Amino acid sequence: MKVILLKDVKGLGKEGALVNAKDGYARNFLFPRNLAIEATSGNLAKWEEDRKKEKIQKQKEQNQALELKKNIEGLTVNIKAKGGTGGRLFGSITSNDIAEALRKEHKIDVDKRKIEMKENIKNTGITEVDVRVYAEITAKLKVNVTVE
Repeated sequence: MKVILLKDVKGLGKEGALVNAKDGYARNFLFPRNLAIEATSGNLAKWEEDRKKEKIQKQKEQNQALELKKNIEGLTVNIKAKGGTGGRLFGSITSNDIAEALRKEHKIDVDKRKIEMKENIKNTGITEVDVRVYAEITAKLKVNVTVE
């Protein structure tokens, strides 16, 4: 029997998927727990309409992410920190510092967890960091660290 899953079901599929389930399993487990509905013609039409809406929304989000990527890649964030001789900093520049500077200088709000750094910046100079704007879209942001 074909069913449309309303919630994730372990071993069967993710929410919104159209799957085949055994009749007894569907009637005795999935339907009473509101985990799935039967794939009738009316339910299938609604399901396909929802898929189209979801696809359009996802495309819209991707376009916004690409626009944000273009904006970020042309920017340089300037951060001043206390440092010693030889270009070494007393502390380090973290993703939180970069997100805050990006918000102050360019009014772009990015979550600090979206800024990917292998390790904190400990030297002065220009460093490139990755900013994850969408699932598979990352932008390169230049960070210029100078000594106060």
